[in-house]
Amino acid sequence: MTDVRRWGMGPVKVEGMTADELLALPEKDLDEILFCNQPIVFRIGSAEVLAEFRRTEDTFSLDLAHIDGGGEGALPAIARMAESYARARGLTKLEWLVRATACARPNPRLRPVLERMGFEVKSLPERGECYYRLVQLRDSV
Repeated sequence: MTDVRRWGMGPVKVEGMTADELLALPEKDLDEILFCNQPIVFRIGSAEVLAEFRRTEDTFSLDLAHIDGGGEGALPAIARMAESYARARGLTKLEWLVRATACARPNPRLRPVLERMGFEVKSLPERGECYYRLVQLRDSV
C-alpha cells in the first residue's frame, strides 16, 4: 500500500484520489499528466503544489517550485508516490529539486524538514539554486 495516512484521518489525497488510485491509472494516462513539458499545479492534502516532473532512462526528477499550505504530510506523501512510480517503471534514482523555500511566501517549517531528510543546497547548471537530493533506489523492479 502506497497511501500515506495523516494522523488517523485517512490517506492524504492528490486531487481527490488516494496514492494507490493515482498510481493505478493506466501508465500512458499518468505519464501524460506528469510529463507535459511544463509545470503543473495539484492539490495534495491541504497543500497546493507547483511542480515539474522529468524522466530519463534511469531517473525520475521532481522539481517542486512552490508549496502553499499543507502540514499534514504532503511532502512524505509525494516522496512515497514518487518512489512507487519510479520502482514500477524500473527507474533506479529519484532526483529532488525543491525551490519552494525561495517562493513568495515560503513555509518556515520546510527548510528544517528538508535538512532532516538529507537535502543540501546546491546550484545546478541550467536549473539554478535549490534544495537537492538524489536518492538511489534499491531493489527496483
